[in-house]
Amino acid sequence: MAITAAQVKELREITGAGMMDCKKALTECDGDIQKSIDWLREKGISKAAKKADRIAAEGLSKVIVDGNKACLVEVNSETDFVAKNDQFLELLNKTTETLLNSGVSTLEEALKLPMNGKTIEECFVDATATIGEKITLRRFVVLTKNDGDIFGSYIHMGGKISACAVLKDTTNAEIAKDMAMQVASMSPSYVSRAHMPAEIVEHERAIQEEIMKNDESLKGKPEKVLLGIVEGRVSKSLQEMSLVDQIFFKDQDKKVAQVLKEANTEVIEFVRYAVGEGIEKREENFAEEVAKIGA
Repeated sequence: MAITAAQVKELREITGAGMMDCKKALTECDGDIQKSIDWLREKGISKAAKKADRIAAEGLSKVIVDGNKACLVEVNSETDFVAKNDQFLELLNKTTETLLNSGVSTLEEALKLPMNGKTIEECFVDATATIGEKITLRRFVVLTKNDGDIFGSYIHMGGKISACAVLKDTTNAEIAKDMAMQVASMSPSYVSRAHMPAEIVEHERAIQEEIMKNDESLKGKPEKVLLGIVEGRVSKSLQEMSLVDQIFFKDQDKKVAQVLKEANTEVIEFVRYAVGEGIEKREENFAEEVAKIGA
């Protein structure tokens, strides 16, 4: 099938691989993006899993906590300059406060909520018209906890990243904030391996097995040895995705699991918003690069 420039660009944004490599991967995989990501990883060309969530749009996120509820919100703008605008900041703050106790769970419901005498959607339309850039409510989540639990929240770089963690049966505000900071800085996907869907583990195992097939240094090794190497590589890869298996950012000699055990608590859940993750960012010179490879 014919590979388009848009497909090459998308794969490059996700993986950070070169354009020729991206085009070849897409050709080999019939244009399938996910298979192309795996193909690049198997060939040692890309560290796709680590770059899949790169920041690619502007705006700000915010997290607020009130009693047994916490709310995280992301609002996007076209430029970073506009994200510093007082009207933008007021809109972000008011929207977060409105959503906290709204009881809604979907974006469609949120946009219909009353705010400042209008709906949230109308407020964003007005902001777009006044500021001169497209302003959008991208996503939000409301977390709840029990009376004996505690929230830890953290906002990084003025709102480029926001994180919130719920810790069980503790009043330790310091460890709660530490967990939010761990989530913000190390970007885990799950609380632990036990929280990972089986398909995630199997997918990673398949990737590592394929990588090993292309490793000449492993040719001729016994099957039992090869299985051990595979499992070791899978565990190492998944460790980065598991919060409790990560190295604690404050003490490189400890894992998060040990820190939580010493504090006699555990993380129930967490949410991390990095502004623009997964949104394709405009590249003015992309057409020139495409022309060079004839994509």
